[in-house]
Amino acid sequence: MSTDEFCALSIAEVSQLLSRKEISPLMLVKAYFKRIEKFDKAINSYITILAERAISDAQRAEQEIVSGNWRGPLHGVPIALKDLFNVCGVATTGGSRLFAGRIAKEDAACVTGLWKAGAIILGKTNMHELAYGATNEDSASGPTHNPWALDRIPGGSSGGSAAAISADLCAGATGSDTGGSIRVPSALCGVVGLKPTFGRISRRGLIPLSFTMDHAGPITKVVKDAAFMLEAMATYDAVDPGSVKRPVPGFTASIGDGIKGLKIGLDPKWALVNLEPDVQAAFEAALDVLRSLGSEVVEVSLPRISEGFEAGITMLACEATALYERDLKSRPQDFFPQVRDRLLKGFDLRGIDYARARETGDFIRRGLENALETVNLLVTPTCGITATKLGLDTVVVGGKERSPLGALSWFTRVFNVTGLPAITVPCGFSRAGLPIGLQFAGPAWDEALVLRAAFAYEQATDWNRARPKLVAA
Repeated sequence: MSTDEFCALSIAEVSQLLSRKEISPLMLVKAYFKRIEKFDKAINSYITILAERAISDAQRAEQEIVSGNWRGPLHGVPIALKDLFNVCGVATTGGSRLFAGRIAKEDAACVTGLWKAGAIILGKTNMHELAYGATNEDSASGPTHNPWALDRIPGGSSGGSAAAISADLCAGATGSDTGGSIRVPSALCGVVGLKPTFGRISRRGLIPLSFTMDHAGPITKVVKDAAFMLEAMATYDAVDPGSVKRPVPGFTASIGDGIKGLKIGLDPKWALVNLEPDVQAAFEAALDVLRSLGSEVVEVSLPRISEGFEAGITMLACEATALYERDLKSRPQDFFPQVRDRLLKGFDLRGIDYARARETGDFIRRGLENALETVNLLVTPTCGITATKLGLDTVVVGGKERSPLGALSWFTRVFNVTGLPAITVPCGFSRAGLPIGLQFAGPAWDEALVLRAAFAYEQATDWNRARPKLVAA
């Protein structure tokens, strides 16, 4: 097996080889660094490479595995962290000039979980400044490019993580999601991204953007890998006021049970509008696959669901501006103009605007919960469009001009407002060869069901096996 073939393996595949001692963690780490050196100058998915530390950790993991102390599926597996996750002694930039020279004093809580599981951290990935954007263009380390087409955005704000997974530059990666920032780049780069239930993963040690909508989660090649990473990252943390004390189940225990007999809800007035033709065709084909697997696609009505986007925008603007108020006044020149402009809008909003947005969000959450009493899951396209070209300020969808942010996060943001778990899985390609994603959402705390549905769809198709031609082995 060649170096590139090793790097193309999923966590599920590589962990079997590691546990059987057929390959070593050190071999894997060196293979990834070789591939990063070869391809990442064009993609720019990494901000920081932790070569010395990763090699030392790989040697330690190798000794542990050889001596019979294999910890589980992440032991000896090379992963990457979005550069808003703290690693003690390492810079955390948040993609911003604001944090130049900032060195973390302790690990993020969920990073500690990954260390305990035996994961090896290759480095920190690029991101949209402060996680406040959907394109990954505004970063102090320069824009990240989509491995499927270098003149296209990878999506954001976790664009570096998604691009690194797509280009086989790590086996797994972390992301954060406030309006779709795990799921949007995962969909645009043709990989899997999971946003768990709000409170499932501690945000302590992550650069914040929103008190009420920030989520951490995994980005991976396949669905089972996301389950492995979620098990390691999920824990109750009394220091994080958003953390909720809930048991962490084995998320792979029922992942292969299939979806026969399940009811999957679709609101056509929401999920079938504002779509590029290629996205609509891929989505409708995906629905046929779900039916062929024995599930029933049921039309549901989700009252005021389309209002969730603006409610989320308002809530985020108020909360993000509260976080960066001092810097906006004292260091406005250190923000990228578009990020600064979005933050400044928070000053124009009133308490009554925030209250109304929260009320709308609560109404929508109750409507989703009611719908999920009659169906098991909900399904939408992940994004209404495919990856846009770098530098575009507007896109045209359905004859209407929209911002890329609005077009990309129309179906994702509502699940940040409501906190329900959601996952994206590849479901096809446009005629231009750009990836398209399928989104499942489910009841609070039932990530196992969301993973099960995504896994069933993934196993029935081969979209996840496709590799970007420019970086294909």
